[in-house]
Amino acid sequence: MLILNLKHIVGDELHHTGWNACISCKGDQSLKHKYLILPSLESGNIYVVDVLTDPKNPKLHKEISGELIKEQIGGSYPHTTHCLPSGDVMISLMGGKNKEGKGGFLILDGKTFEIKGRWEKDEKTVDFGYDFWYQPNFNVMVSTEYGEPKAFMEGFNPVQVEKQYGRSLTFWNWNEKTIKNQVDLGQDGLIPLECRFVHDPKKNYGFVGTALSSTLILFYPDSDNKKYLTLNVGKIKDVKVKNWAMEYMPGLITDILISLDDRFLYIALWLHGSIQQYNIEDPKNPKLVGEIFLGGSLRKDGDVIPIDENGNERPDLLKEIPTVKGHKLQGAPQMIQLSRDGQRLYVSSSLLRPWDKQFYPEMAQKGGQIVQLDVNTNEGGLSLNKDFYVNFEDQPFGPAVAHEMRYPGGDCSSDIWV
Repeated sequence: MLILNLKHIVGDELHHTGWNACISCKGDQSLKHKYLILPSLESGNIYVVDVLTDPKNPKLHKEISGELIKEQIGGSYPHTTHCLPSGDVMISLMGGKNKEGKGGFLILDGKTFEIKGRWEKDEKTVDFGYDFWYQPNFNVMVSTEYGEPKAFMEGFNPVQVEKQYGRSLTFWNWNEKTIKNQVDLGQDGLIPLECRFVHDPKKNYGFVGTALSSTLILFYPDSDNKKYLTLNVGKIKDVKVKNWAMEYMPGLITDILISLDDRFLYIALWLHGSIQQYNIEDPKNPKLVGEIFLGGSLRKDGDVIPIDENGNERPDLLKEIPTVKGHKLQGAPQMIQLSRDGQRLYVSSSLLRPWDKQFYPEMAQKGGQIVQLDVNTNEGGLSLNKDFYVNFEDQPFGPAVAHEMRYPGGDCSSDIWV
């Protein structure tokens, strides 16, 4: 059911979302998940939508102009949103005034949503931006890197990876708003996207998923707590293929998520087409305990042919595309969201409009979907719920695709415990 259309700018795209308030705002009990913050990529506009007063009829509360953001702080392509313990809202930035790569962070007043300025002390500190997560108990924030908007907004070109995409993690001094240390992840860390500290505020470690390298990386402090270190704890093996853009197809980790009890970590593989579930009770040795195929490029009805190193075809690596309520799933699993009880994992299919058109043109044309996975929270395991299907094909303005999902009462990536 479509309940609000924000189609103000033709061709614009909503990507990640966040709340005006979260569990970290301890000092003000009146704060609630009332306003959903919706940054849009191309225009740079940020929409603030009241979803609490009348949940089935949300209203646009405020629009912050992308041009105003450029004018005041020189930033564009707003992405990840987190509320802060102060009550303000922080949004990561991926670009400068001319689609060049320029990481940084925008602060909005949590009540008026007026621009307050940049968060970081030094305006030019990181080349690229994307996601971030903070933990004040350890005076730290971690941020990741996608690439230059002028590169990724035109689709993926492997020639551009070396100079126009990121490969570093940045660890910040939370109180001083300065860089603590940066880690160059090298070839094992190409295009690090989603990062997560574990939810327990007394534990000082977390994970990041790298897209192109398809590695799961643990980050943690050194013994002196002077800098953060990284350890590769998981690698999705590339598949050698024919009839595709590159000789080897990466899994392409586009999202990761940690259950509220910090027992399980989930990853979405947008090219290989599966969701994987890992037990991370031993964070240095994650164990694969569940996996389900939901689409992707290694499909029996597709043109891609997996082969071994000798050129022999590997049809065993091709999977059937699931159907739900008579609908064949489009695209591949991209964004994931988990209920707080850990039992329901929701999965959307769109990465970014130019990438959707490049890798899954049928989904871009027909529209995407959201499906639900039922989770075994005891020993692990995932199954597709055949009674839940959200169809984005038949919308008043034409087929649409879905990206990030939010629970009104909170979920496993909207709130940061401090």
